Amino acid sequence: MAVFEIGDKVEAIDDTIVGIISKINGDEITINTDDGFPLTFQKQELVKVADEIRVSNYEVSQIKKEKETPRKRKSNVLKPKERNQPKMEVDLHINQLVKNSKDMDNFEMLNLQLETAKRQLDFAISKRIQKVVFIHGVGAGVLKQELYYLFRKYDNVKYYDADYKKYGLGATEVYIFQNF
Repeated sequence: MAVFEIGDKVEAIDDTIVGIISKINGDEITINTDDGFPLTFQKQELVKVADEIRVSNYEVSQIKKEKETPRKRKSNVLKPKERNQPKMEVDLHINQLVKNSKDMDNFEMLNLQLETAKRQLDFAISKRIQKVVFIHGVGAGVLKQELYYLFRKYDNVKYYDADYKKYGLGATEVYIFQNF
């Protein structure tokens, strides 16, 4: 236990009060705080403070709070634009599907494109992918009409023109309703 003398700088153990001892009466010690208020404490409630390094109870309690409360992790928040971006794109241009289309007639090309679209749509449904964009190009509109005919066969899909800014008029977006 520390021996206190008048003029010593002390700090309260359970509070954030600092002051200089002005009066000692047995186990009761009166201090004058930095704000000029006289306060009386029991001898065991005070601790002598050295001038070189001083850490107050308030600072200790702040550090304890900081260490005890778990910090919130920053989650990657998607912007509304990114949230609405399609999850899957299927390019149905014939040059993306085969290396050489010179030996194919229009009927064979169209059938290959439709088979690819059906296979990719079935894949998206099985993998629970909610949005798929089919890039078909502008052209004469035959592939687009055939795709619409294909999409009407599915009960759980809704289709509409894809984002004009990104795809122009040559793409259709399919929204797949998921049964959870």
